[in-house]
Amino acid sequence: MTDFTPSPQRIRVIDLETAGSGPHDVCEIGWQDVVRDEVGLWRLDAMRGARFVNPGRPISPDTMAVHHILDEWVQDAGYWKAVAPPILRPEAGVIALAAHRASFEQRYCTPALSGGAKWICTWKCALRLWPDLPRFSNQMLRYLRRPEGLVHELGLPAHRALPDAYVTAHHLRDMLNQTTVEQLLAWSREPGLLPRVPAGPERGKAWSAVDADRLQILASGRDIDIAFTAATELRRRGLTTDTAVRTSDQGRLL
Repeated sequence: MTDFTPSPQRIRVIDLETAGSGPHDVCEIGWQDVVRDEVGLWRLDAMRGARFVNPGRPISPDTMAVHHILDEWVQDAGYWKAVAPPILRPEAGVIALAAHRASFEQRYCTPALSGGAKWICTWKCALRLWPDLPRFSNQMLRYLRRPEGLVHELGLPAHRALPDAYVTAHHLRDMLNQTTVEQLLAWSREPGLLPRVPAGPERGKAWSAVDADRLQILASGRDIDIAFTAATELRRRGLTTDTAVRTSDQGRLL
């Protein structure tokens, strides 16, 4: 039983900065809401913010060099389990939470903290909606697409929680105005469908140009997104084998 109450009008974009890779290492959370207006279009809302979080451990110089968050900024902040729930579960409720490569945020924003919220991964959805783009990182999408209304200064500095959430929210807004929430959620539940082979001798090729034997090898690999995409191409050709199906299903569980 959960007290998560969805609202039909709001999705909250989340971005985290961390002091390491442990389960309590968050040192900053930022959020930016995207809402549906009276005529059914999605737009960014004034509901945005950021909070420092005490990670309970020193931030290493290597990590500071990425996000430039100092130990003295977070030492008096609350711990993650206290800070997270009011942000992840706003009083009015949300349809879903969203993040770019949401699997990272989901490691920390557990169902217990989020109230069992659904998640949209804007990286996976960008692969589906804009497959002709050459790259799909949050910042590359920003400059490749140049989303309307994105105030350059509000999206800086990169690798800080609120600016990154603000940039991601522009991608999400455009996705929501191009397809449905339900479709974005469905894509987000699957591995990434890669538009081109990302590595190896076929790097950069369309999947349609890869021969079937090679696809079978790729479909049995350890990379979940590559295996899923190769298996999808095999199914498109009507060449799906039991091995390919089992590999894809196993990849989804890892």
